Amino acid sequence: MLICPQCQFENPNSNKFCQNCGASLTSKVCLECKTNVPLNEERCQHCGAETGMVWQAIISTNEAAATLEASKQVLESTSNILSALPAGAYLDQEQRYKLLEPLLPLKEPAAIAQVRVLDCKPLQLTPLEVNADSVMAMEIPAIAKTYLVLQSQLHEALPAIHDAWQQGKTQVVLIAVRSNYPELIQLWQDHKTTQLQILHWLYEMTQLWVTLEPFNCRQSLLELSNLRVDEDGVLGLQRLYTEPNADKSLTLQDLGIVWQRLFQESQRTQFGSVVELLSDFQSGNIQQIDNLRSRLQVIANELQANSATPNLESEPAPEVVATPQQSVAPILEMDEAQDITKIDDMPTLVLLRQLTSLEDAGCTDVGRQRNHNEDFFGIETAINKLEFPNNRVIQARGVYILCDGMGGHAGGEVASNLAVKTLQQYFQTNWQYNTLLPTEDTICEAVLLANQAIYDMNQQDERSGVGRMGTTLVMVLLQNTQVAVAHVGDSRLYRLSRKRGLEQVTVDHEVGQREILRGIEPEIAYGRPDAYQLTQALGPRDKNFIKPDVQFLELNEDTLLLLASDGLSDNDLIEHHWHNHLEPLLSSEASMERGVNDLIDLANQYNGHDNITAVALRVRVSSNQE
Repeated sequence: MLICPQCQFENPNSNKFCQNCGASLTSKVCLECKTNVPLNEERCQHCGAETGMVWQAIISTNEAAATLEASKQVLESTSNILSALPAGAYLDQEQRYKLLEPLLPLKEPAAIAQVRVLDCKPLQLTPLEVNADSVMAMEIPAIAKTYLVLQSQLHEALPAIHDAWQQGKTQVVLIAVRSNYPELIQLWQDHKTTQLQILHWLYEMTQLWVTLEPFNCRQSLLELSNLRVDEDGVLGLQRLYTEPNADKSLTLQDLGIVWQRLFQESQRTQFGSVVELLSDFQSGNIQQIDNLRSRLQVIANELQANSATPNLESEPAPEVVATPQQSVAPILEMDEAQDITKIDDMPTLVLLRQLTSLEDAGCTDVGRQRNHNEDFFGIETAINKLEFPNNRVIQARGVYILCDGMGGHAGGEVASNLAVKTLQQYFQTNWQYNTLLPTEDTICEAVLLANQAIYDMNQQDERSGVGRMGTTLVMVLLQNTQVAVAHVGDSRLYRLSRKRGLEQVTVDHEVGQREILRGIEPEIAYGRPDAYQLTQALGPRDKNFIKPDVQFLELNEDTLLLLASDGLSDNDLIEHHWHNHLEPLLSSEASMERGVNDLIDLANQYNGHDNITAVALRVRVSSNQE
């Protein structure tokens, strides 16, 4: 079956268009030049941008060739299977995976080939996806099953597996390509990489060591070129390596040798107690993983105690590590902006998150059926860069407001405009640049003030009934990596990050949602004729009928925040299209202005019945601390 990229509807393999939404199942739109590109093409023929779905193919002989003698027998009996294939040939019998580079035959026992392949049928489910519940019983390579089991434990540290099969004595595994991730050794050499970041990577390696040990895959940590770092600074593997000699078990001393090589090949000076730690590794004085973790924690404490990082907020900094005596529960209650990872209930290093960049964009459109636009938005961003001898700090503050007015011409337009201007003026006066986020009470006071301004105008103009103007509100206040969110009505805030995926942060103030919160089944709640009627809006009634929802977030990874009016969010448009239209915006190379405009175009295509407004923020953070 073919899964529609727009609405996720399941279609027969022979379909060229989705039976549900009509989207093409044979081509996609290039994000760079908007040209339609066939799905079985690697790059856009117009601008050269990469558009195809590319996987890394790991090809090896069957695991039955465990000994040298067995390997020779396998190679002799399969000499025709892995003959050389040129670029452009297909790797599989179904002619789905096209080689993007030549494949050379395996000429040595236990040899492994790696090639990139283009998925010419990317919308078609693989057997691993179709048989997800029974995949462990399928006849697929053992290493493929290891990927599947470890994915639930290692998450972003391990590349996702896409497909796997056995063809005679040959086994093939397709995984996500990570050759574009920088190697750990490269970042180790970078003078901008801090000692605390290096210590954190060492700690992550101990966590991976423990997880990989039962699967005999610790060799994955001993290949320097296999150690990669993603955009969020998380250590990961390019692929899995199995331990070559089952008779000689790896020890922590092997891990210590890798650590020595990282310092030697990067020509980076060992620091503090790391010198003594590596010496103990060489002498074999470190035998237990718990002892190693405790030593790393002590070194981290030393670094934090000697840290010269300026305290820009004039507040005490939280602890960087959890000591061995500290229980896990208090650690989990710490600030979400700290990067906390647990394996086997062991406390781990904590890195403070620091803002590295902030970009925003907004756009509004009347839609295809309205003759005037009642939406209004406001963006205010202030960025301050501070330079120090060994550090650069970016501080940012922003106020982002989106309002969807109601009340017709000269009603809804006035209300949304008035709400935005009132809130902007309030925070310009009551929120100083060098202070923390306003409190919940302060934010509620600002929202009620905007409500009062619209309410007074309704009273002054003697508006009544449906003629009373009003507006929804969704607002984001940002201070570095801290965010406050307030909303009234059905305008929404979405949050997107690589680890968390897409999340709807706000809950609509409408009758259907109110009934669900009272315990009514969703089908019954939204079966009411008034299910989508607003339960709150700014302006029609006085402050006694307004209770804004306020919540606080911490951004501990690169995040995209999207404020959306219902013209954009109706019919689950964001939920259906975020992979193609929001996820690319997480990359710093993507244009925010173009991305927001594309969202408006998309909404006009599917939801043109209403005004459409989008405000997007791209917040990039780093865990590097001196």
